[in-house]
Amino acid sequence: MQQRIPATVITGFLGAGKTTLIRHLLENANGKRIALIVNEFGDVGVDGELLRGCGDASCGAEVGEEDIVELANGCICCTVADEFIPTMTKLLRREKRPDHIIIETSGLALPQPLIRAFNWPEIKAGITVDGVITVVDAPALAAGQFAANPAKVEALRKADMNLDHESPLHELFEDQLRAADMVLLNKADLVDEATREDLLECIRAEVRAGVRVIPTEHGRIDPAVLLGLGAAAEDDVDNRPTHHELEGEEDHDHDDFVTFAVVSDEWDSREALLSAIEDVLREQPVLRLKGFAALRGKPARLAVQAVGPRVDAWFDRPFGADEARGTNLVVIGLKGLDEQAVRRALSG
Repeated sequence: MQQRIPATVITGFLGAGKTTLIRHLLENANGKRIALIVNEFGDVGVDGELLRGCGDASCGAEVGEEDIVELANGCICCTVADEFIPTMTKLLRREKRPDHIIIETSGLALPQPLIRAFNWPEIKAGITVDGVITVVDAPALAAGQFAANPAKVEALRKADMNLDHESPLHELFEDQLRAADMVLLNKADLVDEATREDLLECIRAEVRAGVRVIPTEHGRIDPAVLLGLGAAAEDDVDNRPTHHELEGEEDHDHDDFVTFAVVSDEWDSREALLSAIEDVLREQPVLRLKGFAALRGKPARLAVQAVGPRVDAWFDRPFGADEARGTNLVVIGLKGLDEQAVRRALSG
């Protein structure tokens, strides 16, 4: 059995130095094969192009074009089912799997829903959250702004049509700190010593017990300090509550996942099956649906894959001579969906 791939989630506001930190990690990766998931939706492609520069011989990591994936359709915590999960499953299916995965979130991302996504059945067995690193902009925090350019952060918020949370910056900042396994007070050289100590104390008061807070300059830190934390954050996410959870409010994308299989006989036609699936996707909070179906009069089985509102289906291979003909669809959704209604609709 292959070991689970460690993944490091790097979060922090726009301009805190996340990309600079990642570039430093890649340049000092000692030949590790690193896969990058970059969530950049405001200036699409900027971070990806910067990081692709580490594919040359001067870079300490083995990074190819296929190892850098941009999720440019919105805040990663709000597009988990549509983009993030399929991306991670593709990484797991590669013949040459990465040694480590680094995920750079947008400055608006809530880390907690992303961490929960690692409990998704398709990726839990293959990937673990090695650690969540929150990067803090020291001069911005000293000025009480959290981000160096709050106006640009707000512009990014408005540009993301998929964003379904509008948390004030101070709440987002608190959520990023509560989720962290380590906090980097970056640009520490741009504030005086007394201010730096005050900021460190301020951050220590917000993080969980035992979380290290380290001042850095230009994102320079030994990769051995950040990579290999072994936090398994996906198993500890309930100890990393969001602001809304502490206030007793329901936060977005925080419901537990539910998974079940619908086993049935042959369907009359491809059109009938896909129509039933589309109805379920419209009426129920189903995030993923996949499996195989048998159609009357067809010698091949029909592979089905649905993500969000999109449904794809194709004949992947003939049924074997001794193979039972039937339909088996795995449904993955949010807690609260009407399982019996889904089963009735998909039973043919």
